[in-house]
Amino acid sequence: MSARLSSARTRAALRTTARTSAELLLILVMLAVALWLLGRMWSVVWPLIVGLLLTTLTWPSARFLRRHGWRPALAAAVVTVGFLLAVTGIVALIAVPMSSETDELTAGVMEGIDRLRDWAAGPPLNIDDGQITSALDSAMARVQDSIGSVVNTVATGLSTVVNGLITAVLAVFLMFFFLKDGPRFLPWLGRQLPGRLATDVPAVALRSWETLGSFVRSQALVGLLDAVFIGLGLWVLGVPLVLPLAVLTFVSAFVPIVGALFAGFVAVLIALVSNGLTDALIVLAIIVVVQQLEGNVFQPVIQSRGLGLHAAVILLAVTLGGSLAGIVGSLLAVPVAALIAVVWNYVREQLSDPPEEPAPADA
Repeated sequence: MSARLSSARTRAALRTTARTSAELLLILVMLAVALWLLGRMWSVVWPLIVGLLLTTLTWPSARFLRRHGWRPALAAAVVTVGFLLAVTGIVALIAVPMSSETDELTAGVMEGIDRLRDWAAGPPLNIDDGQITSALDSAMARVQDSIGSVVNTVATGLSTVVNGLITAVLAVFLMFFFLKDGPRFLPWLGRQLPGRLATDVPAVALRSWETLGSFVRSQALVGLLDAVFIGLGLWVLGVPLVLPLAVLTFVSAFVPIVGALFAGFVAVLIALVSNGLTDALIVLAIIVVVQQLEGNVFQPVIQSRGLGLHAAVILLAVTLGGSLAGIVGSLLAVPVAALIAVVWNYVREQLSDPPEEPAPADA
């Protein structure tokens, strides 16, 4: 004999489900409003995020100087100037050797173009110079017809470069102030908040700061592994400019997708014009293998240990961030996921029941 449904329990279950759905809908609306506000303030939020990431990278040096009696302003200024000099040195280390090889690289590029034309003129393509000239003329005609779109594209690119420079300058200034006044921020924040928030918000902020530091250090380690393996491959093949290419690979690791593509393109191009097509294909294979190891092994494993996230969570976060916000989303996906995990773990700790104390044993 089957049991009948209780109307009272059914109504209670429906009311609970409706109330829970309404609460979840309200949370989603609040989240959408917060994301909309974030998008409206992105010109301020993005330099703030970059400044925080740079501060996590340079804070150990500033902390060392402060512990040895340096005044906060002086320590922050020295570290900021040292960071700018380091960036300038990296750019010089990449640009100067490449500029010294400009003539050789230019000659190699022209030789490579001639080889490509000779190969295209032979079987199975059998393309003569007249056909190549005709193709170039038609390409130039298309460029002239679409000159308006080209101008718009160039203007957009220049605007992006200008915005990038402004973001970089603001981020450096914010880094200086974070290095100078950072330790005073959490006590000040605690004094501004009422009640329980005066304890909870600084605690979450401190854990978030430590998580961001772990992210930057793990990303630097991943970039170092990429630079070492790709640099060894280039050195074994005898490709010139091994050190600048390795440094470029390390720096580009902090910019997902585009950084790896740019560094790989430069390495393959130099291998092509200096060593020939065979070595260029080998370099391309090395870069693809190393990038696959980075994306599927190095980065998930290293960041999962430093951030307390599973490797699968990191892969899914990068995929979701890239699909939602492109390159910036891929860059911020892992730290955002780690910060969400920090907030969740803290809330769970606060909502969990304290462990029961064992009853005293009878005498």
